[in-house]
Amino acid sequence: MLNKSFSSAKVLITGHTGFKGSWLSLWLNSMGAKVYGYSVDIPTIPSHFSELNFSEHFVDVRGNICDFSFLNQFVLDIKPDYIFHLAAQPLVKESYRDPRYTWLINVMGSVNLLDSIKNFKHQCMCIFITSDKVYDNKEWVWGYRETDQIGGADPYSASKGGAEMAIQSYVRSILSPHGAIRVATARAGNVIGGGDWALDRIVPDCIRSWQLGIPVKIRNPIATRPWQHVLEPLSGYLQLAAELNQDANLHGQAFNFGPSSGQNKPVKDIVNKFTNSLTGFSWVDISENYGGPYESGLLNLNCDKALNLLKWESIWDFDITVEETASWYRNYHNKGVSLANFSMQQISKYISDAKEKNVKWAL
Repeated sequence: MLNKSFSSAKVLITGHTGFKGSWLSLWLNSMGAKVYGYSVDIPTIPSHFSELNFSEHFVDVRGNICDFSFLNQFVLDIKPDYIFHLAAQPLVKESYRDPRYTWLINVMGSVNLLDSIKNFKHQCMCIFITSDKVYDNKEWVWGYRETDQIGGADPYSASKGGAEMAIQSYVRSILSPHGAIRVATARAGNVIGGGDWALDRIVPDCIRSWQLGIPVKIRNPIATRPWQHVLEPLSGYLQLAAELNQDANLHGQAFNFGPSSGQNKPVKDIVNKFTNSLTGFSWVDISENYGGPYESGLLNLNCDKALNLLKWESIWDFDITVEETASWYRNYHNKGVSLANFSMQQISKYISDAKEKNVKWAL
């Protein structure tokens, strides 16, 4: 179904040089989409985007999401059929260091894109990726539903909640459900996978320590998160865009994309799995001496809405998720198969496993 939706379609991805954006670009390119990327820079060195080395296969443009004039002209020139908005300041710890920049990028970046498309006459499906952290986290043991209260203690979470409110304002007052533009938002759980080198995230921290041959310092080993492989939410974003194109009733709606409740695991479970998958890897618990900013201890998502309305469900369990992540970094470390080919192999495996489960988007 996805191949039919995106083959030959013009797709704009903001933040295409980032971790999720680069995987999404590769997947869409493999389906025959004409991909246009818009990003201010390549956020890390090394990066998944640079390792793919396939920018000649799509239009790769450097631009700030807050530069409205440049963004607006770029979007008007492309006239995309689909937009996936991932450009953001994505790190909680960085949001404490520079809250103003976080609010600017995450809220006004979304507003700028909305204002660039509001007068489109041609049909365009727009997926705005926010975060599972938009919810007012009360440390509940049950999962948050899309109708639960939005709010966040840290600047990152709050700014993503602010973006959701700005999007809803446009949907309710400017973007008619009978117009050419349809918008939906996607809230994903904690994502891991090969090619992530961001600072202050569990997997990149582990990989850097492993490569240096030193134990990784874990500041909150009992913090529980809905861990999922990067391909899981990406399949959800793609399925949501395809369904949005068919069903105007989805306009303005939000969807959670996360693993089954059995995959909500503490951080220590991931690092313990890495000790079995990465030779020489080790970790130490520094929670008693950690004096950093507040981090939530428990966060779960309820994804029943995506299952019922989109027929979307997660494919890989926790063990496969961690092993596929570790195998990507082993291949990178050992200089095995090219990272573009290895990443495509993982996409192909994920699609094959989805077909075995008879998941709608894979058939």
